[in-house]
Amino acid sequence: MNSTISEPLDLGNQKFYPKGKIFYQLSVPALVEHAILNREGVLTECGALVADTGKFTGRSPKDRYIVHDDKTKSTVWWGDINQPLEAKYYGQLLTKMMHYMKDIDLYVRDGYVCAEKNHRLTLRVITESAYQNIFAHHLFMRPSRNEPLSSINWTILAIPGFEAIPLVDGVRSANFVIINFTEQVVLIGGTGYTGEIKKSIFSVLNYLLPTEKGILSMHCSANVGKERGDTALFFGLSGTGKTTLSADEARMLVGDDEHGWSEEGVFNFEGGCYAKCVGLAEEKEPQIFNAIRFGTLLENVCMLGESRIPDYNNISKTENTRAAYPVHFIKGAVEPAIAEHPKHIFFLTADAFGVLPPISKLSVEQAMYHFISGYTAKVAGTESGIIEPTATFSACFGKAFLPLHPAKYAAILGKKLKTHQVQVWLVNTGWIGGAYGVGKRIPLVHTRNLIQAALRGDLDEVDYQTHLIFGLAYPRSCPNIPSDILSPRDSWRDKEAYFAQANKLAEAFAENFKQYEAEMDIKILEAAPKVQIVSL
Repeated sequence: MNSTISEPLDLGNQKFYPKGKIFYQLSVPALVEHAILNREGVLTECGALVADTGKFTGRSPKDRYIVHDDKTKSTVWWGDINQPLEAKYYGQLLTKMMHYMKDIDLYVRDGYVCAEKNHRLTLRVITESAYQNIFAHHLFMRPSRNEPLSSINWTILAIPGFEAIPLVDGVRSANFVIINFTEQVVLIGGTGYTGEIKKSIFSVLNYLLPTEKGILSMHCSANVGKERGDTALFFGLSGTGKTTLSADEARMLVGDDEHGWSEEGVFNFEGGCYAKCVGLAEEKEPQIFNAIRFGTLLENVCMLGESRIPDYNNISKTENTRAAYPVHFIKGAVEPAIAEHPKHIFFLTADAFGVLPPISKLSVEQAMYHFISGYTAKVAGTESGIIEPTATFSACFGKAFLPLHPAKYAAILGKKLKTHQVQVWLVNTGWIGGAYGVGKRIPLVHTRNLIQAALRGDLDEVDYQTHLIFGLAYPRSCPNIPSDILSPRDSWRDKEAYFAQANKLAEAFAENFKQYEAEMDIKILEAAPKVQIVSL
């Protein structure tokens, strides 16, 4: 439908009068047709649309800004993550963007975030490309015909064709993401990567929900058993298995990435999923694989010649290939996406050092320490083939999206863990028997079995051993799991090398946590790993 909007579009305190066509609330089939006609993408043999996001195939964190004004100057956690931008530069860029936009066709979509009605935030997403609007349709929640949106809280402009002039516009690069909490507007320019749309609103919720409603905003996936009484949350950075492990055919998916935890329970922020596609195979991830069909948006996925068959192992464009689809494409997804308070929380880490146990039970203080640490490890290669793991820390498993100090989120988490008696587990989806290049990665089937055992209560009565350096309690036995992988020390041939590696990782934890120590309770600090010489 070509909607002629007689009223101007509100962009904060500005009015925008478009001269081009406004395609408002187009259906997904119509948007797919527009994307093909605009040469934004092509169809695969299974009917999904493949789009190329251009120069940017991932987020650009160093080009994200928050407008520094009376509302944010004393509330935002300013630093390398939250960079301030003077209001005059925001106004300058908005004016220039409107000038660019006035003569081009635009796609406009209204939706909302937060499945819990009492916490709903309405959105208007204005995009330059049809594929971006498909993304907005999938990832944000869709108002029904019987329940139209009465007003719009936030507006997002996603205009990849407009670029800033750094020396004039107060930004670092031609591309930018700017969040204005006072005007309730997000400006995205110079990048066609749709993840910037999703994560800008996640950052907004990470500011508003804790400060205004005391709700814990979380970078996690969530699922629930068929009886709907055993909600589980999965926290983890990219590559740790957050999406994969929450997509369990024996359980019902609440959401794959962003949730809130209120006094009533857990609710999804989003209306869809944004799954990584690298190495995707039906036998490993059947729910995600089968969600890729007509209507699904694939980003930067290569195909096998002219066959139009997606080649998920081809990462020549980027390793960050993605699939965006509405959550109801997952069989058995919870509708509405609301669940009871969690009984179990899993912190996922791909420990490439081979130090951490496959699963450990955490105390409340240990949970808060590891939540604030947000550890995983990445593997870096050199031209000569020497590979060494690198520790990566991201506070609350989502530091890049936190406008507030991590201590504020951790305080809410700690209170909820105690109130609802939630068991937290640290799950290593990485390596055992040695670091990357020496040991082996823990098989996905073992990780799934460990999580299922925890959910069933099979780990409640077994004997536990305490890690000498990390202080983690890990089980000595578990059904369907070989006993030789449960103890990381025992899986290494060279025990001295193991403890040297464990101390090295403990030092990395300690160094990272220094930035948070001043805000932490002594009990949380005591939960830290302790470097020590171990006598064998």
